[in-house]
Amino acid sequence: MFTPPKPLADWDNALDVTQFVPMFGNFAFMIVAFVVALSVIVAIHEYGHYIVGRWCGIHADVFSLGFGPVIYSRVDKRGTKWQVAALPLGGYVKFMGDANAASVGTDGTVSQADMRRTMLGAPLWARTATVAAGPIFNFVLAIAIFAGSIMYQGQSADPLTFGEQRQLPGSYASDLRQGDVMVAVEGVLFNDPDSEDAISDFIPLQERLEYTVLRDGEELTVDGPYYLPAAVAGGSPRSAADDAEPALLIADL
Repeated sequence: MFTPPKPLADWDNALDVTQFVPMFGNFAFMIVAFVVALSVIVAIHEYGHYIVGRWCGIHADVFSLGFGPVIYSRVDKRGTKWQVAALPLGGYVKFMGDANAASVGTDGTVSQADMRRTMLGAPLWARTATVAAGPIFNFVLAIAIFAGSIMYQGQSADPLTFGEQRQLPGSYASDLRQGDVMVAVEGVLFNDPDSEDAISDFIPLQERLEYTVLRDGEELTVDGPYYLPAAVAGGSPRSAADDAEPALLIADL
């Protein structure tokens, strides 16, 4: 049976390429962020190999970020070539006399007098320290990033103080103000010295709660949402979440 073709308007509704533009933008940002993060991780990892190897008397011929054709390079006063290559998907340190970037075998050009400056000719302790330095530097990097993030974003407040007001829709709006000292919620003290349980074990599971706060030295009772509202930061275009009412983007309590 013959089926007539869809009208042009129906095809436009069936496939609107503009809806994919934000997705491509997010994908491109994800790729760029991945490459940048990978480059930083690799740079720290390989620098760990390089610097500990240098401290142990092992000479590095090449320190490379990336693979393939060299975009930029320079040779420092110690004779190490520092370079940036076209493919930012890794990196390597090529030590003196290595047959390849993986430090497997020798190229046969090293004299007996210089063997101590090669990876294979160095003592076991020097080789062990040089190999272990890469992952150790990555662990140190991770610790530094998490510690720095906590120190930058975290704010210790004693007593518990209400911070920045979130913009929440409809019934999730709050009468709390920045700087309010939190005393209790629904009669349950925030800083109860006799309780080891979470405050959520004692308060009712409902949309609106009464908060007791200290504001400008005066104790007040104000209205606010459940004290840990779940919020959605964003959604994909033309998705079920995008079509939902804003209030539905808040998880059911």
